[in-house]
Amino acid sequence: QVQLVESGGGLVQPGGSLRLSCAASGLTFSRYTMGWFRQAPGKEREFVAAISGSGGNTRYADSVKGRFTISRDNAKMTMNLQMNSLQPEDTAVYSCSLIRAGGLVTTASWYDYWGQGTQVTVSS
Repeated sequence: QVQLVESGGGLVQPGGSLRLSCAASGLTFSRYTMGWFRQAPGKEREFVAAISGSGGNTRYADSVKGRFTISRDNAKMTMNLQMNSLQPEDTAVYSCSLIRAGGLVTTASWYDYWGQGTQVTVSS
């Protein structure tokens, strides 16, 4: 049974940083592309970043490019999202996801497994 569990969310002031983690179990982690998505109140879920199984390829939403960094440690079966220069518009529930198909997919409905999400609030 595949499980994805996020951690690391919280409250941070504008300009601050947070590091999210996603721990996976129940699968051969290194085979699969992983992604981060977020959903703010009243808005649709949106793509944040994705990383290939090897970790060698990444893709970012324009809104986070240069501020967020996605990474993974296949030995530990974890994926991380380092978020710097956070702004109030980054406030959302952040969820990690896994897709069995290949490619750095940005469409949420294509992903097969999801974590429960972790709240990130950017406010002074």
